Amino acid sequence: MTAVSLTRPAPPRTAPEILARAKALAPVLRERAAEFEQARRLPPDVVELLRDTGVFRMTFPREFGGPELTSIEQTEVIEALSYGDASAGWCAIIGSGTGLYAPFLSDAAAREMFPRLDLITAGMLFPAGRAERVPGGYRLTGRWTFGSGITHCDWVISGAFLYRDGKPDPSPDGRDPHDSRLFMVPAAEAEVIDNWHTTGLAGSGSCDYTITDVFVPEERTLSFDTVHGRPSPLARPESFMRTVAGVPLGVARAALDHVRNVVRTRVDRATGVPWADNWRMQVTLAECEADFIASRAGVYGTMREQWELLSAGAEVPAELQAALPLSRLHALRTARSVVARLYDLMQTGSIHRGGPLDRWLRDTTTMCQHLLAQDRILQSAGAHLLGGTPEFRLCLGITS
Repeated sequence: MTAVSLTRPAPPRTAPEILARAKALAPVLRERAAEFEQARRLPPDVVELLRDTGVFRMTFPREFGGPELTSIEQTEVIEALSYGDASAGWCAIIGSGTGLYAPFLSDAAAREMFPRLDLITAGMLFPAGRAERVPGGYRLTGRWTFGSGITHCDWVISGAFLYRDGKPDPSPDGRDPHDSRLFMVPAAEAEVIDNWHTTGLAGSGSCDYTITDVFVPEERTLSFDTVHGRPSPLARPESFMRTVAGVPLGVARAALDHVRNVVRTRVDRATGVPWADNWRMQVTLAECEADFIASRAGVYGTMREQWELLSAGAEVPAELQAALPLSRLHALRTARSVVARLYDLMQTGSIHRGGPLDRWLRDTTTMCQHLLAQDRILQSAGAHLLGGTPEFRLCLGITS
């Protein structure tokens, strides 16, 4: 096992420093990946190693003293961590959302809740709970699924439908007959259900959790249609989705590099011909590289175009609103395809449990079951382009 220094480094302040730390940590994550799977969560010391990279503080606005990395810079950090291990990269995405939620809270509430910028938030945003209005706030109860990082977080964020006197509470404008909000509670007020037994992303600790009759003050609730902080390209309803593509891109790059290194060292035992001179090896690797290059360019290209428009205060056109979720979906599905082809290319060298290709195949297969890789994204993007009704408006940055 790689030795880890016990001295805590000073918090990083710039994107290059955070990225450098993420790249330096990747080999440690790769070495300990089997341990994560066995535990079905990230060990506490690994959570602290991730915290020291700055990944959990990278989204905080400058007025909080945060680095406020662009979405492009954030995705590069997630990609670097996922090159080491997909579960660690996945948890890094979730935990780094704290700074993205801050602008949707009042300044006073955010500063009281987050005295440090590297506090981790986890939870499920979709409204699966029940929140009864009471003086000063709500009483929150429910059970939520897929709480990635819930086993090591500081805050839990959960979506819930609103009730008043036991009856569904409509939105103030009357457009939604049953309003919902997001609620943030300290991690100690949530109970984790240890049920995360999965094919892949096994180390992410994405367990169910329950919250039972917990009082949540009004100031610790939020809605993505109301920005309290400074408007910025990060203070947007879909900003927390932007970095997801970093995980499949990091895994696909790791698999490509691994197989290339193996092929360079092998010789066919029957013919004496180096694998590097084998036509099948050459063509398959080149095809996978081509798909990876195109997919990665699509992800970063659409994000850069969006960032430039938002930074200039310009509207994002429908074509680009659709391109963003589509590029993420394509990255997820392309990574699964690339890893599967490399798995086949290595034949029996791929099949051993705990080997990297076995893990990457399971990880990419599992992450492609996420909503952001499903046909619902295709429907939503296609409907938006055609002037129809998207099923999942939030992936397009639309809240109303």
